[in-house]
Amino acid sequence: MTGQAGPGRAPRLVHTGNTIVDVVMYLPRLPESGGDVLASASQVTVGGGLNVMVAATRQGLPVAYAGMHGTGPFGDLVRRRLAEEGIELVQPRLPDRDTGFSVVMVEPGGERTFATGAGAEAGLGAADLARIAPEPGDLVYVTGYSLAYPVNGPALAEWLSTLDPGVTVLVDPGPLVAEIPRPVLEPVLARTDWWSCNEREARLLTGLAEPLAAATALAERTGRAGVLVRTGPEGAVLAARHRVPVVAPSFPVTVLDTNGAGDAHVGAFAAALAGGLDPVDAVRRANAAAALAVTRRGPATAPTAEEIDELLGADA
Repeated sequence: MTGQAGPGRAPRLVHTGNTIVDVVMYLPRLPESGGDVLASASQVTVGGGLNVMVAATRQGLPVAYAGMHGTGPFGDLVRRRLAEEGIELVQPRLPDRDTGFSVVMVEPGGERTFATGAGAEAGLGAADLARIAPEPGDLVYVTGYSLAYPVNGPALAEWLSTLDPGVTVLVDPGPLVAEIPRPVLEPVLARTDWWSCNEREARLLTGLAEPLAAATALAERTGRAGVLVRTGPEGAVLAARHRVPVVAPSFPVTVLDTNGAGDAHVGAFAAALAGGLDPVDAVRRANAAAALAVTRRGPATAPTAEEIDELLGADA
């Protein structure tokens, strides 16, 4: 579903997820239990929800961050980074907690493993959501990290049910998909317009290992539009009710770091939908965004619209 925002205002992405700090370690291998391993490189950077928002802004879609942020060095780093990207800040800072962080371990092949410590972003409640006023044509982004938190999840499930039908809801369940309580998951699925997940997450939700079958099964559970199952170097599967599933291939690239690739995909897909593209064309742009993102180190490595245009033109 897409539409037009209120009079005089372009559509925007309203991000209700979690912007945190990533402590990224590039490792020759994951350490064994009780062991240690020396990183070949490391960095401290803002990640989490920032990745999707940067991907969208680089496609020209205005973004508002409606998640929570804390008081402390990590919160300061998040706010500074959001300001650099021109992202609107909706919520006031929480006075008693800093923003959380994630330790990201990247292996030589680009695969990444996370350990996350929650902070202020895990405290998004009903009163905070009342500050958000999406208009028809806007896209609201929800992450599974939020849905798994005991405060955020129930509040979001209730709030989503109150949104105008003209607001498009885009959900990415993330690695914690199996931790989302069913009383939260089911009403969120019922209000979801687009559900975007990877193969592992689709399998955990459906019990089906084949991406096409999993995407089709998930499409029957969402309330409105459709499902994307991202299949890494193979691209993505697009399934929707009463439509033949579509397999959208990716683009051959040399993988350096897969951290943030799924986020680049979701952000580019959201921007393409907001721009009025057909979902199949939107998935193709999203595949190009993810392909370019994995050729760069770091979480927020989504390409610009011009870079995607160049890759699509070269592949034509």
